[in-house]
Amino acid sequence: MEGAGLQALSPDELEARLRAIGEERYHILHPFHRLLHDGRLSKGQVQAWALNRYYYQASIPRKDATLLARLPTTALRREWRRRLEDHDGDGSRPGGVERWLALTDGLGLDRDYVTSLAGILPGTVFAVDAYVHFVRDRTVLEAIASSLTEMFSPGIISERVSGMLRHYDFVSETTLAYFTPRLTQAPRDVEFALGYVKEHARTRAEQEAVLAALRFKCDLLWAQLDALHHAYVSPGLPPPGAFRPSA
Repeated sequence: MEGAGLQALSPDELEARLRAIGEERYHILHPFHRLLHDGRLSKGQVQAWALNRYYYQASIPRKDATLLARLPTTALRREWRRRLEDHDGDGSRPGGVERWLALTDGLGLDRDYVTSLAGILPGTVFAVDAYVHFVRDRTVLEAIASSLTEMFSPGIISERVSGMLRHYDFVSETTLAYFTPRLTQAPRDVEFALGYVKEHARTRAEQEAVLAALRFKCDLLWAQLDALHHAYVSPGLPPPGAFRPSA
């Protein structure tokens, strides 16, 4: 097992290594995101991004539910159940999935088409399903660690919203309303998940597994953007059945 025989890191050393993974691998660095945030995509390319990202957003409650079923205590289940409500809503307020559909509505995509998943890239499906399966099949510690990309999300959200509002006349603050609650939800979620990981990853082998889980999550987010860039930017070859922009 990786890390066997090595001295365990201190909790602060482990956090520093987790943050270093984000500095190297988080998808804010991907060329597609640079194009998106800098206003260099067409409306059709932005639609393709939002359409494919919907599958990721809609799958977050599925992956959280698989973990919730395995959490051993009431306190842990109560904490993780809040994430389900954040994304699915609680019946009285919309959750993240509904707010993402408001974004695709605002971009002019037909909601039935979006939710049918008919135009999603195969690369998106493979990457997102890999995440759901990882959380379902790995240890609770690894599953929780894989959520820690949220440590880096406030930066990408702020940059995305400001950049898109500045550069695209087909988006508005209403269109991008999905992101506003995430600026407070993500740090709250990180506080719990990071605290859990620092407390429970006690051996070097457990710590290496945690680091690998975060690298895996960063890689699958990157892979989704690789698929978008290949299909809609360069060389611009969407596979059969995938969404074809009209603009």
